Amino acid sequence: MLHPHFQLPTADTEGFLKVIDLPDSDDTPVDNELQDLIPGLLKLLLSMIWADRQDWFWGTDMALYFDPDDEPIVPDGFLAIGVPRIKDENLRRSYLLWEEKVVPVLTLEVVSRKRRGEYGQKKLDYAALGVRYYAIYNTLRKVKTTLEIYRLEENGEYALVSDNPVWLPELGLGLGLERGVYQGIERDWLYWYDQSGKRYPTPEERTLSAEAWAQQEAQSRLLAEERASKVQAELEALRQRLQDLGIAPDI
Repeated sequence: MLHPHFQLPTADTEGFLKVIDLPDSDDTPVDNELQDLIPGLLKLLLSMIWADRQDWFWGTDMALYFDPDDEPIVPDGFLAIGVPRIKDENLRRSYLLWEEKVVPVLTLEVVSRKRRGEYGQKKLDYAALGVRYYAIYNTLRKVKTTLEIYRLEENGEYALVSDNPVWLPELGLGLGLERGVYQGIERDWLYWYDQSGKRYPTPEERTLSAEAWAQQEAQSRLLAEERASKVQAELEALRQRLQDLGIAPDI
């Protein structure tokens, strides 16, 4: 759903044909691996949580165009609901609002050493577009919270939601910050949560959990076999004692 103050562009056929030449990002190199890893982890988790759904799209460092004649906005990550996850085998090069007709419900910015308007212009732009939730993750902060999630209010302005995780009813998911391990790196990561506040595990954690369960099952079988062997040995010893006493054992 578009913000009431936002209008999709109108253009002639020639104007729309030129979209094939639109850049698919801002070509700004990241100066922090987290700008790739964090959006990538959230997308990976969604692909498992919503494995049976095809009505969503997550874009990472992808140009978000609201007018073919204007510069795009390039979030570090964004989520749209109600659009095809895969449009064709060539996938999306960029996200064109006049074609998709669905404004992302969530945008994510991971702040780097060089600010790119995350707390200023981008915040205003996302509000103007009608993006419901705007998340800013800033690892450089030492006093204030590193993760801020804003919700767009009826007055068209963002209000900070003070919670961790923050429940996003439009998604049926929560978004929050927690220490964990991803790609062998232990640190704070952004994760999706269920309504009870339980975090969805990463593929690594699922693998470790499966291995731990298999080891536990193997250990349980070994203990059961040892108990059975011990019982059998005790029966054999009892049978021998009865035979020594001249009693025919019926065991």
